[in-house]
Amino acid sequence: MNADWKIQWRDGKLKTRFRHFTTMVEGTVDQLSMGFKCRPGCAFMVMKVWAPSPDDTIDIVKVMSEQIGFKLNGQVHVFDSEPALPPKKQSYGYDVDFTPYLAPKP
Repeated sequence: MNADWKIQWRDGKLKTRFRHFTTMVEGTVDQLSMGFKCRPGCAFMVMKVWAPSPDDTIDIVKVMSEQIGFKLNGQVHVFDSEPALPPKKQSYGYDVDFTPYLAPKP
């Protein structure tokens, strides 16, 4: 993909069946895999996704969360967003980031 992909995408010249989304979900970090880092406990996870629909995006987040070692505790929030990477031939998620927080004491 050439360096002008974003201009072509904005102008509608780069055709894809996918839309770009950013997701956010609350969950629990146990032991992360695949080089991801976050202290164990409560955290928010943000992920960017190229997918055909919001429902497909949620499925991708669920599958990738299991692979990474992040247990979802809440609803997956999905927002249309500006991409940082170009679309591919398949759906994919990228730019996964974790923000830990301290859970309130009961």
